[in-house]
Amino acid sequence: MVASIQSNVSALQAFSKQIAVSANNVANALSDDFKKSRAINTEGRKGQVETTITKIDTPGPLVEDPMSKTGKLKELSNTDIAEELTNQIIAEQGFKANAKVIKTYEETIGSLVDILG
Repeated sequence: MVASIQSNVSALQAFSKQIAVSANNVANALSDDFKKSRAINTEGRKGQVETTITKIDTPGPLVEDPMSKTGKLKELSNTDIAEELTNQIIAEQGFKANAKVIKTYEETIGSLVDILG
């Protein structure tokens, strides 16, 4: 049973990383040339959750630079706020589900200790 809880703890850490990466993307969404990152959770050894963070190099939209007198184009961030909101909701729900499993485990152990006295 403890190995299962360790998997849940690693999942909590992984979802926390996902939220942090997404928050960084949102914070830099208005920065020119910013490239978003993505945190992908996968099953690792012994049921642990591992997070891989990668930079997404797709180009952002090109717009006319208002500071340029020549009509030069500049690249904006490739961050999509709607996509980030969706990713944060998914990570939040994953975090809540794993926290609930840990809480239930602790309550069950507490009940067993009370029964065995």
